[in-house]
Amino acid sequence: MTRSVIDPITRIEGHLRAEMEVTDGVVTDAWISGGCFRGMELVVRDRTPEDAAYIVQRICGVCPVSHMHSASIAAEQALGITIPNNARIIRNLIEGAQFLHSNILWLYNLAGLDYVNPLNALGADAADAYDLAAELGTPSADFVGLQDRLKKFADNGQLSIFSGNWFDTGEYNMTPEADLILTAHYLEALQMQSKASEIAALLGGKMPHIMTIVPGGTAFVPTAEKLDDLKGLVDEVYQWVADTMIPDTLAIAKFYPEATTFGKGIGRYAAWGVFESPFDEGTSYADRMRNRYLPAGVLDENFNISDPDESKITEYVGHSWYEGDADLPPFEQDTKPAFTEYDVNDRYTWDKCPLYDGKSLETGSFARVLVAYKRGVPFVKQHVDEMLVALGAQAGDLSVLQNTLGRTAARQVETLYIATLMKEWVNELCEAIKSGDSEYFRAPEKSDGEGTAFWEAPRGALYHSEKVKGGKITDYQIIIPSTWNLSPHDPKGNYGPLEQALIGVPVADVEKPINALRTVHSFDPCTACAVHIVEPKTGKKFETVTSPWGVK
Repeated sequence: MTRSVIDPITRIEGHLRAEMEVTDGVVTDAWISGGCFRGMELVVRDRTPEDAAYIVQRICGVCPVSHMHSASIAAEQALGITIPNNARIIRNLIEGAQFLHSNILWLYNLAGLDYVNPLNALGADAADAYDLAAELGTPSADFVGLQDRLKKFADNGQLSIFSGNWFDTGEYNMTPEADLILTAHYLEALQMQSKASEIAALLGGKMPHIMTIVPGGTAFVPTAEKLDDLKGLVDEVYQWVADTMIPDTLAIAKFYPEATTFGKGIGRYAAWGVFESPFDEGTSYADRMRNRYLPAGVLDENFNISDPDESKITEYVGHSWYEGDADLPPFEQDTKPAFTEYDVNDRYTWDKCPLYDGKSLETGSFARVLVAYKRGVPFVKQHVDEMLVALGAQAGDLSVLQNTLGRTAARQVETLYIATLMKEWVNELCEAIKSGDSEYFRAPEKSDGEGTAFWEAPRGALYHSEKVKGGKITDYQIIIPSTWNLSPHDPKGNYGPLEQALIGVPVADVEKPINALRTVHSFDPCTACAVHIVEPKTGKKFETVTSPWGVK
């Protein structure tokens, strides 16, 4: 038995460590440790719900929209607000732009270098690369010019964005021509992320931390010029996504079939739903969740689906750096940070262990796609079945996707779906404005209440819940997507979702366990979001400290 450690895991948001026990070339035990500590819920205490919407999006610069959106929904639930239809559409567009940015970023610039070796592309025959692109059904580029740029990188030893990877493991399988194609798309993806963020900034005032989603609706009011700009950007991003992302994913699958043999995980999934479909004042929140464009649901090990039940959610802290070993509902946790030491036999992470009906759940894009499939969303069913057939499986056999490669591939169905919806929402907004609908915001009619938002960030199921009295927040709780995926062992010693996915992963080199890294990246972890606390009023004072350099 040998220990293999990846610390830090790069190409993610935040600080993450994976420690694995390797026996006869296979992972037999695993521990995932979130290495940062934050307390954003405490910051919003005694502030207004409107303040909270601006503050909590600072949790993360990759998915700020989802946090602002969730905070606004929680406030609306607490204060009895039903937002106008125009606000629903605009919020969907801002959220969709963020999702497109995040999904493109993840496939090409975060996870992509686990499969693509840009340096290998130096040996490609450009003419053969054009032929391979046509065969794969993915766009061509200026392959000759790209090779020249890559050669300059290699000759001066400054590999820039391609440095610090494990290209020398002997476990990169693509031909030089395939690497050249995917490297070209890696660089194009940087531009497409920028376009997606332009959409969010156009509607949100700026990016990453937007200004216009507020409890009650939106502060953005479109003009004809803004709508023209919006349509042009949405069409451009849609076309690139439609032409590129699924063919590229299938190209990766062609060269890495072994990635379908490991990384299944716990086999239970949750999605709280995202992108609101039309609803009126009489629509229950449960119905809203069920009818979202990407709907809510919980899947058991046999893909049986049920509606989410908030009363079944608890958080266990017995293996985390907090006092006690309670397994309680979020608002009942008297959570106090208590770092001891890193000990995989005791406490080894700042991440809590959220449970649903006593069991861990995987969240994220893969979970959303599976739930949407089981809910019968036509676009998702069609494209998932097409992907299954392209992978040599039977349509409807979702178990084929329960692995590292399947988790990676299914996300591109979601990306194409969102890009398609963005075009529909632009048209819907234009029609609403033509009809004379000019309502974008509704003020609250009360100042006390409790509200919970079940929503999604790009990385998965997002829960924001608040208690409001006299217009001020008295308590706030957040459960982030990566909190579910990165959770430590549960009270019975069962692995968290990512830990379980690592069990059975083949490791040829314990110093560079590339298949383990591929599996970690397939979850798109974010520890900046994952580690948060709720602390009771203890009389402690929190204040800034000036460093020797004069920086607070």
